[in-house]
Amino acid sequence: MKEIYIILTHTGTVLSRIIRCYTKDEYSHVSIALDKSLENMYSFGRLNPYNPFFGGFVHEKVNEGIYKRFKNTKTCIYSLEIEDSKYRKIEKTINKMKRNKDMYKFNTLGLIAVSINLRIKQKNHFYCAEFVKYILEKSKIKYELPDIIRPEDFKNISNLKTIYKGRLNDYNLYRNALVYSA
Repeated sequence: MKEIYIILTHTGTVLSRIIRCYTKDEYSHVSIALDKSLENMYSFGRLNPYNPFFGGFVHEKVNEGIYKRFKNTKTCIYSLEIEDSKYRKIEKTINKMKRNKDMYKFNTLGLIAVSINLRIKQKNHFYCAEFVKYILEKSKIKYELPDIIRPEDFKNISNLKTIYKGRLNDYNLYRNALVYSA
């Protein structure tokens, strides 16, 4: 068995505040990571931390990009234990997207449509929650997730374990403190 990580965040950017205004949710973004250190964390978001209008497939880093710029990003990190074969399928799907990242675009219309409870799907276009749901589905991980998906919907996955809640930039300090106190 292996673990994957579902990371919910709220940066406090103008766009994240607009999303929060419509959803009334605590978190406005979701990512998936293949390791506890979050070195292999992926989503659909800003390609440039200073420009919210151009998005796509992103390899996110806790201390780089948008999270470096918005140091007070709030997060809740969950772990989910899955079979090795499903983990390998996730790796394969993400690696294929990394190799072909220019094919993938941010689903701006889909994100806007969520605010009026509509789903607009375009080929190879995702917003963050669509992407994470797609990765789970491609890997044959079966969960009841709504068609019109929001980041907070991932909280309802059974067998999720909360491993951290707080500032994203403090996560590795927290992990290191656990290692030294054990």
